[in-house]
Amino acid sequence: MGIRGIGGYGVSVECFLSSGLPAFELVGLPDAAVREARDRVRAAIKNNSLPFPVSRLTINLAPADTKKGGTTYDLPILLAILAASGEIKQPGEESAFIGEMGLTGEVRAVRGALPMALAAQREGVKHLYVPSGNALEASFAEGLEVYPVDNIPSLLRHLSGQELIKPVVPPAIETFSQSYLGDFSEIKAQENIKRALEIAAAGSHNILLVGPPGAGKSMLAKRLPTILTDMSREEILETTEIHSVMGLTSSERPLVSTRPFRAPHHTVTGSAMAGGSQLQPGEISLAHNGVLFLDELPEFHRDVIEVMRQPLEDGEVTISRSAGTVTYPASFMLVCAMNPCKCGWFGHVSGRCRCSPRDIEKYHAKISGPLLDRIDIMVEVSALEFDELRAKRPAEPSADIRVRVNAARQRQRARLGGGLSCNSQMSQAQMRSFCELDEAGEALLKQAFERMGLTARSHDRILRVARTIADLEGAERIAPHHLAEAIQYRTYDFRDGNEDE
Repeated sequence: MGIRGIGGYGVSVECFLSSGLPAFELVGLPDAAVREARDRVRAAIKNNSLPFPVSRLTINLAPADTKKGGTTYDLPILLAILAASGEIKQPGEESAFIGEMGLTGEVRAVRGALPMALAAQREGVKHLYVPSGNALEASFAEGLEVYPVDNIPSLLRHLSGQELIKPVVPPAIETFSQSYLGDFSEIKAQENIKRALEIAAAGSHNILLVGPPGAGKSMLAKRLPTILTDMSREEILETTEIHSVMGLTSSERPLVSTRPFRAPHHTVTGSAMAGGSQLQPGEISLAHNGVLFLDELPEFHRDVIEVMRQPLEDGEVTISRSAGTVTYPASFMLVCAMNPCKCGWFGHVSGRCRCSPRDIEKYHAKISGPLLDRIDIMVEVSALEFDELRAKRPAEPSADIRVRVNAARQRQRARLGGGLSCNSQMSQAQMRSFCELDEAGEALLKQAFERMGLTARSHDRILRVARTIADLEGAERIAPHHLAEAIQYRTYDFRDGNEDE
């Protein structure tokens, strides 16, 4: 099996022994890692007291017009050689093998076990042999018997029927649920910000937090995953595929069962954000079904910020490089944090800001209008007063907030159908059906549209947020107070660093 993007595909390993001077040829567009399999496989065969053919040996990786990469093909190459030389019987067509070979014959884990297992399942494979370190991950592909392989001797004994390897039985996905590092109960005050994050989580809306240093923007954002909805099995497998091809899974953590939270540093490049030169997923794909957190938003390079514009609309990113073109899923919730100015203290009652109007304007100009137009909620995070910091009042825990978020999301799934799960994914037709306003609501929205100079995209995003607020309340229709709250979350004025009065 091979990997292209995050999708697996079948690869047939063919071996031909011919007369002539001893040679080991590997064809089928192999990269450097695949070509080096010749030395690993030769050493593994000899170190396990197996005869290596003294003849001209040609290995073909079919389909021959697709570039092969990685160390996945070591194990099938070794078995093809042994079968061609008559040392073992030819494995059946319903069997597939993946694994990297060590020089002494141990079979090492590889990247992308789950995508390859799912591809094997689609191609009718019944028996999949994988390294022990990948067996648990691969076992979540239903309809396969996954056999963990430790080394060559144990595999050969199994294939000959002498000592069978037991297939792996996948445990329940809930077994891999992970604990979070923080909780909303640890955050003092900031009730308005918690409310905004709850709305964002319920409808998967993009959100921007603006406030001075130390106000708690990063702390709030990092606790957002604790109130996000539970992942479905489909979301877990799709997310795990992306992380698997990047080598971010392990035998201890074979599945990504909680929503990803990616927080790249502001020095990240555009290629690292969208996807690398080797067609590997970037940060926006690693955040698929989860959260992408950009702290100090204006410090990111302009090209990095702009590369997110299309994925925010389409939920996927297409990478075109010299190695080819591949499309990755990139449906993520964007959470941004920034200071109101370069020094961070503009508008603070202490008056410690020393930025000039030109400095503030230049700082805000780093963020493009089209990106801000794609953010649903903008909220100001104020610095806490001493009494708020020292207050002993218990705050609401994440578990209680998550109950409301799950209930709101369930209403959205039932209403939207068609595989859609949140209001941020509503189409124009669905908005016309589910975001109807009464006369008072129409007047309020018209006033906001004209006064704030909203675009058509901003208009739609206000309606989507209002629909989410109504869902949190359990209301069938959007009421004026739902709409008023949604409008409030778009009133941050970047000209003076404060919300419009």
